[in-house]
Amino acid sequence: MENVIEIENLCKSYDGFSLDNVSLCVPAGSITGFIGQNGAGKTTTIYSLLNIINTDSGSIRIFGMDYREKETEIKERIGIVFDEMGYHDSMTPFQLNRMMKNVYHNWQEDVFFQYLERFGLPARKKCGKFSRGMRMKLQIAVALSHKADLLILDEPTSGLDPIVRNEMLNIFQTFMEEENHTVFLSSHIISDLERIADEITFIDKGRILLSDNKDKILEQHGLLKVKKADLDRVDKADIIAVKKSTYGAEILVKNRSECHQKYPDLLMDSPTLEEIMLFYVTA
Repeated sequence: MENVIEIENLCKSYDGFSLDNVSLCVPAGSITGFIGQNGAGKTTTIYSLLNIINTDSGSIRIFGMDYREKETEIKERIGIVFDEMGYHDSMTPFQLNRMMKNVYHNWQEDVFFQYLERFGLPARKKCGKFSRGMRMKLQIAVALSHKADLLILDEPTSGLDPIVRNEMLNIFQTFMEEENHTVFLSSHIISDLERIADEITFIDKGRILLSDNKDKILEQHGLLKVKKADLDRVDKADIIAVKKSTYGAEILVKNRSECHQKYPDLLMDSPTLEEIMLFYVTA
């Protein structure tokens, strides 16, 4: 299977916001980063592909199957981690384990308790007394304990300290490297995705602005740094966006190698993913 997730022309309208013909693919065996600022449409897209909300139009296929016709079969193979934990505060991981036995056919009790021990999570402590980092680890322990082929993660590292975030990212990478697993990771923390993602899809105001291999995106885009007098020399067709300053300007271009040949005397830098995202939002 080439793509684990295929979304085509997805539309969903709310008062004041809409997904506008969103199309994206998540290749098998990859970590795909789904980036965008808060309110860009990341969670709405994820809720749509999980059939949590009704869509207005478009098609969604997961593992090559229609997400509505084969919803139960599909969700058996998906591990899900949300920004907020959905388990009742009065539950303990011990009780959660008993509940999950009746939810997933492939639930692995021994694996779940191994993750609890690895993450330092007390089995009989109420979830409501867990820190944010502990809550995220508990969700991940559940997601990894029923032989999931796909992890769908919605802002899993938001609000975590750098040490816990680093631990989470290592877990996702390890999961992806084992067998033929796939990760779809939504985040507005671009540095996390720049570190571990293979593919990047960038959404803003309900529209996909950019979707490609991460290394290709970084290789194709360039950041020209020019003086005010040189700004008009740059062809508008090469420009994605311009950020002006007192003494000059920074120009994001989408064809770095061509622009390097066209403007050999101008300084060309390599932008980060975060810089690329900010320039596209400006544009």
